[in-house]
Amino acid sequence: MSAVAPSSSAISLTRYLIEEQRAGRINADLRLLIEVVARACKSISIAVGKGALGGVLGDAGTPGSASMNIQGEAQKKLDVLSNEILLEANAWGGHLAGLASEEMDTSHPIPDVYPRGNYLLLFDPLDGSSNIDVNISVGTIFSVLRAPDGVVQAEDKDFLQPGTAQVCAGYTTYGPSTMLVLTIGHGTHAFTLDREVGSFVLTTRGMQVPEETAEFAVNMSNQRHWQPPMQRYVADLLSGKQGPRGKDFNMRWVASMVADVHRILTRGGIFSYPLDAKCADKGGKLRLMYEANPMAMLVEQAGGAASTGRQRMLEVQPTGLHQRVPVFLGSKREVETAVRYHHEFDAEQP
Repeated sequence: MSAVAPSSSAISLTRYLIEEQRAGRINADLRLLIEVVARACKSISIAVGKGALGGVLGDAGTPGSASMNIQGEAQKKLDVLSNEILLEANAWGGHLAGLASEEMDTSHPIPDVYPRGNYLLLFDPLDGSSNIDVNISVGTIFSVLRAPDGVVQAEDKDFLQPGTAQVCAGYTTYGPSTMLVLTIGHGTHAFTLDREVGSFVLTTRGMQVPEETAEFAVNMSNQRHWQPPMQRYVADLLSGKQGPRGKDFNMRWVASMVADVHRILTRGGIFSYPLDAKCADKGGKLRLMYEANPMAMLVEQAGGAASTGRQRMLEVQPTGLHQRVPVFLGSKREVETAVRYHHEFDAEQP
């Protein structure tokens, strides 16, 4: 990884995107779309940064009665605000045929008063929002697809494309600094928000996830609900040098996917949210279209791997806008090992 110190010669996000356009890797519409999303994320960063001073903490809805999203999860005020910021910012640009969000039951068409474009945008406006009230890093995740040929006003079915069809993916993490991590299919790059200047600056070009790792991220409170291959896999990790893996592992768990994946992109590791008895009827915990797929693209573009435990994540054919899947992503060799445990278990079944 090569770091770029902010200076008068530092590369801004706008300059980076223009250079990619000149190289023929993106077109003008996609460049503008990414810039609009980045500007929206700057607005969300300001709201997150104000915290209690902005009056945006706590649950949405009336006092004593939280509003619920399509996932059946309590919406935070910042969830709703972040969703509105992204919707408003992207409605009028002329580069989208439709949007879809974790916070909305169905996709959102572009209003008739605005021109429409050839892209589809999916996003989780504020991932990890259950942590916002305790001042832990949260983030925004987004994915960009091409609208199918001939589609002017997109419907839910038009979004149901495998992760391999993504033309762009990224997330913004709102922590001690605000960072945008982005891929357009030619590596994964990190941009840090220079708050004084108001622009994202390239600070890591070509992020690389180490192939090997000794760190894993998983919600251990769900252990009793896991399937046998996951039970065996984590037991072997915890057995350390004396176990079959022959080395000690450390566990890290923030419970904010953006923060956990950012750590893995920065220094390696494996993030797991496996299938368990609590979410088996839903297919998993995390959403494929606007959580797992964009993160999988970012990690693969950084030399890592992403899987459901039984299939490459980006090859899953989606069946619903809010479809859920198990997730294993991070250091390539460790993801392959976790997948091997699942395949060995499946092979033993009658």
